[in-house]
Amino acid sequence: MFRRLRSHNDGDRRENQHERSWKICNELVLRGDAAMATYLIRHSPRLSGEVEVSTAKNAVLPLLAAGLLTEDPLVIKEVPRITDVETLLGILRDCGAEVKRSGNDVSVCALQPQSPSHDEHMRKLRASILVLGPILTRSGSACVGLPGGCAIGQRPIDLHLKGLQAMGAQVHPIGGRRQLSGRLTGTRIYLDLPSVGATENLMMAAALADGLTTLENAAKEPEIVDLANCLNRMGACINGAGTGTVTIMGVDRLHGTIYKPIPDRVEAGTLLCAAAVTDGSVLVRGACPEHLRSLLFKLAETGVGLRETPAGIRVNGRAISPFEVRTLAYPGFPTDMQAPMTVVALGCHGSSILHETVFENRFMHVTELNRLGAQIRVEGGMAIVEGGAPLRGAMVRSTDLRAGAALMLAGLIASGETILNDPAGHIERGYQDLPEKLRALGADIEQTEDLLGL
Repeated sequence: MFRRLRSHNDGDRRENQHERSWKICNELVLRGDAAMATYLIRHSPRLSGEVEVSTAKNAVLPLLAAGLLTEDPLVIKEVPRITDVETLLGILRDCGAEVKRSGNDVSVCALQPQSPSHDEHMRKLRASILVLGPILTRSGSACVGLPGGCAIGQRPIDLHLKGLQAMGAQVHPIGGRRQLSGRLTGTRIYLDLPSVGATENLMMAAALADGLTTLENAAKEPEIVDLANCLNRMGACINGAGTGTVTIMGVDRLHGTIYKPIPDRVEAGTLLCAAAVTDGSVLVRGACPEHLRSLLFKLAETGVGLRETPAGIRVNGRAISPFEVRTLAYPGFPTDMQAPMTVVALGCHGSSILHETVFENRFMHVTELNRLGAQIRVEGGMAIVEGGAPLRGAMVRSTDLRAGAALMLAGLIASGETILNDPAGHIERGYQDLPEKLRALGADIEQTEDLLGL
């Protein structure tokens, strides 16, 4: 019941291999796992060559939401073609913005922003909550549905609401929505956690508020700095982005600008891990070492050769030494790289330990990796990986965005064929052309789509 959608592999395929693979895909339908996307991955040789990193999904989303802050066009360059971006563009149109794509560039123009009316769109994307601050500070009122996203743990919007309340907003629950109203005034806000989304939302809201806003315990991620840089180009007055204290002096209006986001550090890290598990030799073009410092230290501990160049980061060799890592807020080790690094640990000689401290439900990929023959056990917020066990191809399922990418990497080093089922399309939500980029380096990956459209 499946057909080939894309296949750019240069080698000829034996007919019996295809028949066996598509038979497995049909079994997915019978067991109720009809896929939006399914990937056939064969054991691949060492990856080699060069690959270009896309602009950062986690930078692009708040930058696009910032288009609601001005009546002028805001043009974001090199916007990746991924489903999370397309979902947000639909939400921005629902908010009354005119959204245009020209090649890889996107223009957002919001003459009179309004609250989104389609809650089902908000539920598809965690970053949808980023329209709240801009709409409220522009129009004096906003009503939004609660956001969705990957089921990796609790990610409430309490910090967003508490910060806006501190700035003078009145908050009223209306069913599954939140109604906010009031003119915002600058104040001092302490975030209980250094939330990236809350820092971004409050920074945008404060840009047009009356007076000075100070965010204490703010998130420090590079995406925060990128948003502040863009807002300042639009006429905002923001200082301290990238530190724990951010100050925003409100201005009367913002104007449009043209802005190119930073490269995607998670995509770059995923590609570095792909090379490390295959004994590869790869130049990841555009990767920014300063954004990846914690990951680079850990990869170096495993024995992988790394060289920073003006063009990007070159990685050579295989990860062989076990390691211990603890996910933390930036500049600590990123939670988004925990799943790919679990795959790196599978090739190391000995026991590696990965502590997850950011999200309580982010070891769902472990069960799927164990289907391939991995020896991993989870104890509370800790995964213990016994490296060296041979992996064998099997049917596995993507449970979230980063888990899907990790399973794709595991398929590269498993013997035989791995069928990676991605029923929610997680991988295409956050990675632009990840299978194609890996194929360009020598990976053996094909993508299929079911005929029934289930």
